[in-house]
Amino acid sequence: MTVVVGYLAGKSGGAPLYLAVGAARTLRTSLTVATIVPKPWTFPSPARVDAEYAAWADQLAADSAREAQRELESIGKSLEISYHSHAHRSVSGGLTDVVSELDTDVLVLGSSASGQLGQVVVGSTADRLLHSCPVPVAIAPRGYRSPKSGMLTRITCGYPGTPESVDVVRRVAELATRLEVPLRVITFAVRGRTMYPPEVGLHAEDSILAAWETQAAEMLAQLRTDGIVGEDVVLQVVSGNGWDQALDDAEWQDGEILALGTSPRGDIARVFLGTRGTKILRVSPVPVLVLPG
Repeated sequence: MTVVVGYLAGKSGGAPLYLAVGAARTLRTSLTVATIVPKPWTFPSPARVDAEYAAWADQLAADSAREAQRELESIGKSLEISYHSHAHRSVSGGLTDVVSELDTDVLVLGSSASGQLGQVVVGSTADRLLHSCPVPVAIAPRGYRSPKSGMLTRITCGYPGTPESVDVVRRVAELATRLEVPLRVITFAVRGRTMYPPEVGLHAEDSILAAWETQAAEMLAQLRTDGIVGEDVVLQVVSGNGWDQALDDAEWQDGEILALGTSPRGDIARVFLGTRGTKILRVSPVPVLVLPG
């Protein structure tokens, strides 16, 4: 087994490497740095053009490996690290091939450079992989750096209270046991910008939100009653005026990761994010791990 991190010279930055190193150390496994280079089209072209294209692709792979090596010199000590290049017409398709070939535990990606520092920003490649990758996908916030411990310190599982999400909690609990890290299960009670019509009034909104918080706490307690989680698992309801405030108020630890569940679609387990999961992912201040269904 291995942790695969997608990396491209001049594009990825150090954040996905830092997260991948922490994941590999916590999983006690190797790290594979994967670079996807464009695959040439099949229509005929002059031999000189083909040779120049192949040389450019080889140089891109070599530059990416060299840049990643510089980043990993100080943070990847004692890890078994390999470098892998793969030609494909799309980065998402190439990374899917790589994780299938290498018996991968988790695929690690960086955030898009277009977002704010400290937040998970889903670019086009990550968006496609979240809906197609057969293994868990972890996304590092922009500017992410390794925790002081060098490893993951706690997993928080987002729990919306649906029947399907109970199995997600069970799987994340098993993962936390495997990694020997504490588990927290959290439910968010969020007041939306247009939660209720203006004539309802803020007092009514407060009452409804308080009732939902009580119901959420009961749903979380049922997880313990049903033996889904143990007595040592932290159960927490966090409320806020919007998803960004709720996520910010969740009291994250250094080295924590947020795990979100998905639903199966079709015969093959694939990552599928619903509206709630997508909102949480896009405002998370910590790395997000998305499990396939």
